[in-house]
This record gives sequence, C-alpha cells and structure tokens, in this order.
Amino acid sequence: MKKVALVTGASRGIGFGIARRLGQDGFRVAVVATGDQEKNQANLDILTADGTEWVYIKANIADHDDRLRIVKETVEAFGRIDVLVNNAGVAPKLRADLLEMSEESFDRVIGINTKGNMFLTQAVARQMLKQEVVGKKRGTIINISSCSAEVSSTSRGEYCVSKAGVSMLTTLYADRLAGDGILVHEIRPGVIATDMTSVVTAKYDKLIEDGLFPIARWGYPEDIAGAVSAFADDHFLYTTGNYIDVDGGFHIKRL
Repeated sequence: MKKVALVTGASRGIGFGIARRLGQDGFRVAVVATGDQEKNQANLDILTADGTEWVYIKANIADHDDRLRIVKETVEAFGRIDVLVNNAGVAPKLRADLLEMSEESFDRVIGINTKGNMFLTQAVARQMLKQEVVGKKRGTIINISSCSAEVSSTSRGEYCVSKAGVSMLTTLYADRLAGDGILVHEIRPGVIATDMTSVVTAKYDKLIEDGLFPIARWGYPEDIAGAVSAFADDHFLYTTGNYIDVDGGFHIKRL
C-alpha cells in the first residue's frame, strides 16, 4: 500500500520541493495551498510528470473549517494520512521594529504559523489514530520551523515568536503521541532561496560573502526536502521531539 503525505504550503518554494521529493519517494501527496489550482498548475504538472499521485486542496490553515476539510478531502482521495508536513507559513507583510509592531500583524502571523499548525496537527493526529498501522510506525509529523525559533530578528518579532511556538508544538506532540507510534520531528531552515527571502536577496548575498555561513551559499528547497525524506522514511524510529538545523552551519557559535 502506498503511503500518503499531506504537505501544507506545497504549491511553491520549500513546500513544493518537499511535495516533489516525497512523491519521488513513492508517497501519494495531498498538496495544500491557498491559491487556485490553475495558478499552480505548472508545478502540479511536474508532479504528474514524475509519476506522483496527487490531490490539490485549496485551503487556509488559519481557518477552522478549512483545517477539517483538508483532512476530510485527503482521506476521501487516498484513504489515510501517514505523514503530515506542517510547512505553510507567512512572514510579516511589513518588517517593523519591535516597538512599532502592530497587533494585527502579530495575530496574522501567529494565527497561521502557530495556531494553524497546532490545530491541523491535532486533526491529523486524530485521523492517524483511527488508521491501521502500515509499516514500522503509525505516522510521522514534521514541522518546518526556522532558525528564527531562536535567532532574534527585532524587525520581525512576530515571526520569531511564531516559530518558537512551533518548536514547543514539536515537543508537546512528540510527548503526547510517542506511545501511539506517531513520531514528531522539526526542521529549522536557515536562509533558503524562496519568494519569502527574495525581498532581502542583497542583504543575504552580502552576509554569505562576508562568511556568516560556514557553508557559503544559499540553501535551496531541495536541501529541506532531503531532511523531510529521511524523517518520513524509517531511518529515525528511536527519535522523536528533536530538531535538525538545515542552515549551512549558521547555528555554530564561532570566534
């Protein structure tokens, strides 16, 4: 039986890289995104060309009814959910000093990045608990967090707080679900070439040139997808609640 992966924010960037890799690994993939399918058809055609079975679900993880519908439509299409990748996330629309951050921006970023993650994971975990176990574990949940979970950026504090929250969700769900055979992991990307970072390309180009990152290049969605692939497989059956930095060594403290 082919396993099923549900990937949020999967129409482009890191999410699409993950969806494509999991499809290549043999998963059927539920592609969740906020845009119309037609807008993202070019990438979906790539999945088809790879031989991946996919279903597209237009939904907003910040919305209660949409979260339940994501689970419902995935199960209707494929019968089960074996892997959840919580990738969907947003940055502040405006980078503002911590003393100028608006409550509206805070609520928006937390609502998607943290609350959406919390309650979609809850809904998917409930579904996983109903299913027959296929393979060596009941399920896998992978949170795409960020180096910003612990690195301060005072011009986008709401983003840092939201990702720190995702890290605690990793710990909480890992603790709660380990006894049920559902393993929970976290990946903390560094500077990855995506639409989100395109507005600060010059800044990061300079930081890379100046040697801030031991591996002196931009990260790519494929770098994150490789880590997801390893967690989704059976390589880490005695590990849960941990994270891995995929950041070019940025987390290393150096003199």
